[in-house]
Amino acid sequence: MSDLSVSLFFPAYKDERTIRTVVEEGLRLLRGYASEFEILVVDDGSPDRSGAIADELAAEHPGIVRAIHHPQNRGYGAALRTGVAAARYEWICMVDGDNEYAVSDLRKMLEVRHFYRLIIAFRYKKLYSTNRIFISFVYNLVLRRLFRTPFRDVSTGIRTFHRSILDDIELTSNSPFIGAELAIKTMLRGYPVGELGIQTFPRTFGRGSATSMKNIRRTIDDMLRVRREMFSDHYHLPSGRSRQPRSLSGG
Repeated sequence: MSDLSVSLFFPAYKDERTIRTVVEEGLRLLRGYASEFEILVVDDGSPDRSGAIADELAAEHPGIVRAIHHPQNRGYGAALRTGVAAARYEWICMVDGDNEYAVSDLRKMLEVRHFYRLIIAFRYKKLYSTNRIFISFVYNLVLRRLFRTPFRDVSTGIRTFHRSILDDIELTSNSPFIGAELAIKTMLRGYPVGELGIQTFPRTFGRGSATSMKNIRRTIDDMLRVRREMFSDHYHLPSGRSRQPRSLSGG
């Protein structure tokens, strides 16, 4: 068993049919692989039984599985920030609770952890509608232009990172933009960011909410706000330096 401590969390919203499946996959992955681990389910005010099932899992696996509840829906980014804040171990892993991603792919990410501080995924085979693939393509293209980044698919719902990067960056988004915010700010601080190719799997029920008009509007608002912050004259300046022009006194 490696000397590896992992906090794995799942944001859950309308995921009552899959949350037990992904948690149990997480348990199978981490038992015998990590020396210490925990699994958290962040119920983002889900109107279905996602929260109740999370409580059942916590009762079945005391000290290993924890359930965290938002009293009302606060958004995907807020759920991710709650999970990050509650995580106790060195490596933090996150997977969406809808079972579109294979939890076992986290092992591939953790295997290259000695080379990177953040590992994100790019979907080289997508089982989505043409409309969703087009939205994803445009979104990633816009992000590469706006933030001067090289990432191919920056906001997939599976990622692994070392908690040390949280000492240097602050996550502020409540929308799905938070995945991009994490990667962009980590890159800007000079931490190595790795990209791992994965496949995705079709949802077996319902529709994802990331491409709803409400979430698209929230994402655009967060994207523009974070860009203003990062390209401002006061963001992450060296000590004692200012970008404001100095007044020149006459001789």
